[in-house]
Amino acid sequence: MADYQWPWEYSFPPFFTVQSHATTKDQQLSTWKSLILDYQKHTKQAVLNINEDCAPFVNEAISRKMPPEGRLWVMEALEKTANAAPMDKRKQQWEVYWHTLDEWSSLLHGWAVANGMTNTVCTLYELVAGDHTVGEEFHGLDQTVLKKALKVLETRGKCELIAFDDNEGVKFY
Repeated sequence: MADYQWPWEYSFPPFFTVQSHATTKDQQLSTWKSLILDYQKHTKQAVLNINEDCAPFVNEAISRKMPPEGRLWVMEALEKTANAAPMDKRKQQWEVYWHTLDEWSSLLHGWAVANGMTNTVCTLYELVAGDHTVGEEFHGLDQTVLKKALKVLETRGKCELIAFDDNEGVKFY
């Protein structure tokens, strides 16, 4: 995996302090939201613990880190756009969706239709790690996020989740 290219703001110390001026704060939040989504996509990580002092909330090169309330502020903003969901009541652990679950479900269904996979059962493993999905955005996707996106499709009647033996699959319609 290539090194992540941080935006210029990441090397700017005030970026790690929640700004008080409304316009600056709005721009800061927008940049943080993009940074989190881009970083999680680049690392293909669906879970982010905001309690841990590590990237993306910490820049050791300039000895700066976003305070806990700032981290929560960013994650709650991502939650409002359906790009994140807390995994615990204390809102320390978050699932991050660089595509919303609706967007993931559309990508998955679009792939199934384009590749003649409707009315065919395929395993969840095949979707995220199979040879036929190499190069697709959902290749390598976290299984929990995959299942949530498929549940969106299932409620729309566009797929059916299937459990068999020690495996799980999906049949697209």
